[in-house]
Amino acid sequence: MFQTILLDLDDTILDFGAAERVAIAKAFRDVGLEPTDRLIERYSQINISQWEAFERGELNRDEVLIRRFEILFEELGVKIDAQHCEIIYRGYLGVGHYFVEGAIELLEYLYPKYDLYIASNGVAATQNTRLESANISHYFKSIFISETTGHHKPEKEYFDYCFARIENFEPDKTIIIGDSLTSDIRGGLNAGIHTCWFNPRQKSGRNDIVPEFEIRTLKDLQMLL
Repeated sequence: MFQTILLDLDDTILDFGAAERVAIAKAFRDVGLEPTDRLIERYSQINISQWEAFERGELNRDEVLIRRFEILFEELGVKIDAQHCEIIYRGYLGVGHYFVEGAIELLEYLYPKYDLYIASNGVAATQNTRLESANISHYFKSIFISETTGHHKPEKEYFDYCFARIENFEPDKTIIIGDSLTSDIRGGLNAGIHTCWFNPRQKSGRNDIVPEFEIRTLKDLQMLL
């Protein structure tokens, strides 16, 4: 049924949550903050809200990267340079990698059978460094990172960019798999391809964004395909 598979990177193949916690804790220490669980959780909440604003077209990427720290530091009532903290954090984030459970096994299974592509909204320099560290680029025919495409998920223009660079592209034989309803699934629906929501935490769905398929583990994808 399927020939082309678009895979989200963060929290689908690479465990962004784990990388984020390590990197943000180190960055906070460097700027003089104690990286308590509560502080890291609050940063993560702000970060998610800012990226959702980016997906809606309300902020550009550079504004997201700085504004998330500005909001946090304003809440804390501390005078710390948000841009300086972002630079420190970005450096730590690009070092090392963590895999989502079953990711390597999934790639090994998919690689001989399907045409695989990465579809990521991340910052290009960071994503490329993480992919190099993880040593998984060879599984993919191409890697589409929003910063280099000029568009981002869920914009149709992002997918148009990708499709124009996929050999023998056929919408009815293409599926996107990712953990985000608002970027991966909405984007796939906008683009007219099949969609699969990777939902390991069993989050509640949304009536306005309904994926064609839903899986709890990456191993489930093998059975689905």
